[in-house]
Amino acid sequence: MSEPTLQDLSQGSQKSEKSRHLGRDLFEIVKVFLVSLAIVLPIRYFIVQPFIVRGASMEPSFENKEYLIIDEFSYYLRTPERGEAIVFRYPKDPRQFFIKRIIGLPGEEIKIEEGGIYIYNEENSKGLLLEESYLNPLNRPTRPDISLKLGRDEYFVLGDNRDFSSDSRVWGVLNRDFIIGRVLLRAWPLQRFGVIAE
Repeated sequence: MSEPTLQDLSQGSQKSEKSRHLGRDLFEIVKVFLVSLAIVLPIRYFIVQPFIVRGASMEPSFENKEYLIIDEFSYYLRTPERGEAIVFRYPKDPRQFFIKRIIGLPGEEIKIEEGGIYIYNEENSKGLLLEESYLNPLNRPTRPDISLKLGRDEYFVLGDNRDFSSDSRVWGVLNRDFIIGRVLLRAWPLQRFGVIAE
Protein backbone atom coordinates (compact mmCIF):
# COMPACT_ATOMS: atom_id res chain seq x y z
CA MET A 1 0.00 0.00 0.00
CA SER A 2 1.44 3.36 -1.00
CA GLU A 3 1.78 6.29 1.40
CA PRO A 4 -0.36 9.39 0.66
CA THR A 5 1.67 12.01 -1.12
CA LEU A 6 1.93 15.65 -0.09
CA GLN A 7 -0.41 16.59 -2.96
CA ASP A 8 -3.10 14.08 -1.76
CA LEU A 9 -2.95 15.53 1.78
CA SER A 10 -3.20 19.06 0.43
CA GLN A 11 -6.32 18.21 -1.64
CA GLY A 12 -7.99 16.55 1.34
CA SER A 13 -7.26 19.60 3.47
CA GLN A 14 -8.75 21.89 0.81
CA LYS A 15 -11.93 19.80 0.58
CA SER A 16 -12.29 19.87 4.35
CA GLU A 17 -11.79 23.66 4.39
CA LYS A 18 -14.41 24.11 1.64
CA SER A 19 -16.90 21.98 3.61
CA ARG A 20 -16.34 24.13 6.71
CA HIS A 21 -16.87 27.33 4.67
CA LEU A 22 -20.00 25.91 3.03
CA GLY A 23 -21.39 24.87 6.42
CA ARG A 24 -20.66 28.31 7.88
CA ASP A 25 -22.24 30.08 4.88
CA LEU A 26 -25.31 27.86 5.04
CA PHE A 27 -25.66 28.58 8.76
CA GLU A 28 -25.44 32.35 8.10
CA ILE A 29 -28.11 32.12 5.38
CA VAL A 30 -30.46 30.18 7.68
CA LYS A 31 -29.79 32.67 10.51
CA VAL A 32 -30.58 35.68 8.28
CA PHE A 33 -33.73 33.96 7.02
CA LEU A 34 -34.97 33.20 10.57
CA VAL A 35 -34.24 36.72 11.81
CA SER A 36 -36.06 38.15 8.76
CA LEU A 37 -39.09 35.96 9.49
CA ALA A 38 -39.05 37.03 13.13
CA ILE A 39 -39.22 40.67 11.98
CA VAL A 40 -41.52 40.41 8.95
CA LEU A 41 -44.20 37.97 10.18
CA PRO A 42 -45.36 40.00 13.21
CA ILE A 43 -45.47 43.12 11.03
CA ARG A 44 -47.43 41.30 8.31
CA TYR A 45 -49.95 39.61 10.63
CA PHE A 46 -50.35 42.08 13.49
CA ILE A 47 -49.42 45.56 12.28
CA VAL A 48 -50.02 46.08 8.52
CA GLN A 49 -51.56 43.99 5.78
CA PRO A 50 -52.01 44.46 2.02
CA PHE A 51 -55.50 44.63 0.47
CA ILE A 52 -56.64 44.93 -3.14
CA VAL A 53 -59.91 46.78 -3.81
CA ARG A 54 -62.43 44.79 -5.82
CA GLY A 55 -65.46 46.58 -7.26
CA ALA A 56 -66.84 50.11 -7.32
CA SER A 57 -68.53 50.37 -3.91
CA MET A 58 -65.99 52.88 -2.51
CA GLU A 59 -65.52 55.12 -5.57
CA PRO A 60 -64.29 57.83 -5.84
CA SER A 61 -62.27 57.35 -2.62
CA PHE A 62 -60.92 53.90 -3.58
CA GLU A 63 -61.10 52.45 -7.07
CA ASN A 64 -61.13 48.92 -8.40
CA LYS A 65 -57.71 47.15 -8.30
CA GLU A 66 -56.06 49.75 -6.06
CA TYR A 67 -53.49 48.28 -3.66
CA LEU A 68 -53.94 49.46 -0.06
CA ILE A 69 -52.00 48.98 3.16
CA ILE A 70 -54.20 48.30 6.20
CA ASP A 71 -53.21 49.43 9.70
CA GLU A 72 -54.17 46.60 12.07
CA PHE A 73 -52.33 47.92 15.12
CA SER A 74 -54.23 51.15 15.90
CA TYR A 75 -57.39 49.35 16.95
CA TYR A 76 -55.48 47.53 19.70
CA LEU A 77 -54.94 50.97 21.25
CA ARG A 78 -58.22 52.73 20.45
CA THR A 79 -61.71 52.15 19.08
CA PRO A 80 -62.65 52.70 15.42
CA GLU A 81 -63.89 56.21 14.63
CA ARG A 82 -66.60 57.65 12.41
CA GLY A 83 -65.41 58.45 8.90
CA GLU A 84 -62.59 55.89 8.85
CA ALA A 85 -62.40 53.56 5.86
CA ILE A 86 -61.99 50.04 7.23
CA VAL A 87 -61.40 46.51 5.97
CA PHE A 88 -63.38 43.74 7.64
CA ARG A 89 -64.56 40.17 7.22
CA TYR A 90 -68.02 40.04 5.65
CA PRO A 91 -70.36 38.86 8.46
CA LYS A 92 -72.35 36.57 6.13
CA ASP A 93 -69.19 34.88 4.82
CA PRO A 94 -66.02 35.61 6.86
CA ARG A 95 -63.81 34.26 4.04
CA GLN A 96 -64.60 37.45 2.11
CA PHE A 97 -63.11 40.87 2.89
CA PHE A 98 -65.01 44.15 2.40
CA ILE A 99 -63.97 47.79 2.52
CA LYS A 100 -66.50 50.39 3.76
CA ARG A 101 -66.65 53.60 5.79
CA ILE A 102 -67.78 53.81 9.43
CA ILE A 103 -70.92 55.91 9.75
CA GLY A 104 -72.50 54.86 13.05
CA LEU A 105 -70.74 54.02 16.34
CA PRO A 106 -71.74 51.65 19.16
CA GLY A 107 -74.75 52.86 21.16
CA GLU A 108 -75.86 55.42 18.58
CA GLU A 109 -79.15 55.59 16.74
CA ILE A 110 -78.91 55.99 12.97
CA LYS A 111 -81.69 57.41 10.83
CA ILE A 112 -81.64 57.75 7.08
CA GLU A 113 -84.46 59.96 5.88
CA GLU A 114 -85.01 62.18 2.87
CA GLY A 115 -81.53 61.25 1.63
CA GLY A 116 -79.70 62.45 4.74
CA ILE A 117 -78.04 60.48 7.55
CA TYR A 118 -78.82 61.59 11.11
CA ILE A 119 -76.81 60.53 14.14
CA TYR A 120 -78.42 60.42 17.59
CA ASN A 121 -76.14 60.05 20.61
CA GLU A 122 -75.45 61.65 24.02
CA GLU A 123 -73.96 64.78 22.42
CA ASN A 124 -76.70 65.06 19.77
CA SER A 125 -79.99 64.02 21.36
CA LYS A 126 -81.95 65.92 18.68
CA GLY A 127 -79.92 64.40 15.87
CA LEU A 128 -76.93 65.58 13.84
CA LEU A 129 -77.04 65.62 10.04
CA LEU A 130 -73.84 63.90 8.91
CA GLU A 131 -71.67 65.95 6.52
CA GLU A 132 -69.87 63.62 4.11
CA SER A 133 -67.12 65.43 2.23
CA TYR A 134 -65.79 62.15 0.74
CA LEU A 135 -68.92 61.63 -1.40
CA ASN A 136 -69.13 62.65 -5.04
CA PRO A 137 -71.23 64.65 -5.60
CA LEU A 138 -70.88 66.17 -2.14
CA ASN A 139 -73.56 64.89 0.28
CA ARG A 140 -75.26 62.79 -2.41
CA PRO A 141 -78.57 61.29 -1.17
CA THR A 142 -78.52 57.99 0.71
CA ARG A 143 -81.44 55.59 0.30
CA PRO A 144 -83.58 53.83 1.54
CA ASP A 145 -84.97 55.29 4.76
CA ILE A 146 -83.77 53.33 7.80
CA SER A 147 -83.93 53.74 11.56
CA LEU A 148 -81.91 51.53 13.90
CA LYS A 149 -80.16 51.52 17.27
CA LEU A 150 -76.65 50.10 17.45
CA GLY A 151 -75.59 47.71 20.21
CA ARG A 152 -72.47 47.88 22.37
CA ASP A 153 -70.02 46.47 19.79
CA GLU A 154 -71.94 47.31 16.61
CA TYR A 155 -71.02 49.66 13.77
CA PHE A 156 -73.04 50.95 10.83
CA VAL A 157 -70.93 50.99 7.66
CA LEU A 158 -71.62 52.29 4.14
CA GLY A 159 -69.81 52.36 0.83
CA ASP A 160 -68.99 55.81 -0.57
CA ASN A 161 -70.62 54.88 -3.88
CA ARG A 162 -74.04 54.50 -2.26
CA ASP A 163 -75.90 53.29 -5.35
CA PHE A 164 -73.47 50.38 -5.89
CA SER A 165 -72.64 49.20 -2.37
CA SER A 166 -73.68 46.15 -0.37
CA ASP A 167 -73.38 47.47 3.18
CA SER A 168 -75.22 47.82 6.51
CA ARG A 169 -78.37 48.89 4.66
CA VAL A 170 -78.46 45.44 3.03
CA TRP A 171 -76.93 42.91 5.45
CA GLY A 172 -77.15 44.73 8.79
CA VAL A 173 -74.75 46.04 11.40
CA LEU A 174 -71.07 45.11 11.66
CA ASN A 175 -69.80 43.59 14.90
CA ARG A 176 -66.40 44.82 16.16
CA ASP A 177 -64.97 41.28 16.00
CA PHE A 178 -65.08 41.34 12.18
CA ILE A 179 -63.01 44.54 11.81
CA ILE A 180 -59.41 43.94 10.67
CA GLY A 181 -58.10 47.51 10.49
CA ARG A 182 -58.28 50.94 8.90
CA VAL A 183 -56.95 51.95 5.51
CA LEU A 184 -53.59 53.63 6.09
CA LEU A 185 -51.92 53.99 2.70
CA ARG A 186 -52.69 53.74 -1.00
CA ALA A 187 -49.64 52.02 -2.49
CA TRP A 188 -50.81 51.53 -6.10
CA PRO A 189 -51.29 53.06 -8.63
CA LEU A 190 -48.31 55.34 -8.12
CA GLN A 191 -50.12 58.47 -9.32
CA ARG A 192 -52.56 58.05 -6.39
CA PHE A 193 -49.91 56.95 -3.87
CA GLY A 194 -50.26 58.45 -0.41
CA VAL A 195 -51.35 58.24 3.21
CA ILE A 196 -55.12 58.19 3.63
CA ALA A 197 -56.45 61.18 5.58
CA GLU A 198 -59.91 60.75 7.07
